[in-house]
Amino acid sequence: MRYYFDLRDGDILTPDEVGLELSSFHAAQEEAARSLADLAREALRTHHIDGAGGLIAVEVRDDEGPVLQARFSVNVDRKL
Repeated sequence: MRYYFDLRDGDILTPDEVGLELSSFHAAQEEAARSLADLAREALRTHHIDGAGGLIAVEVRDDEGPVLQARFSVNVDRKL
């Protein structure tokens, strides 16, 4: 089955137009977890966040519609 991994950074949604052919829902869930970890790492490295940040999410869908959302809320408390 083909799964699409749309990326959300706050209000910005970047749709996946290509998708990945995966063997199962579990494989799609694993891919979403890996993608979310990469997005979270990048957000903490590059965003200038102070206090409550934004929602970062991987929204997974198949040809019939949404199947999973994995999300991460970024919050940074600066002590400087």
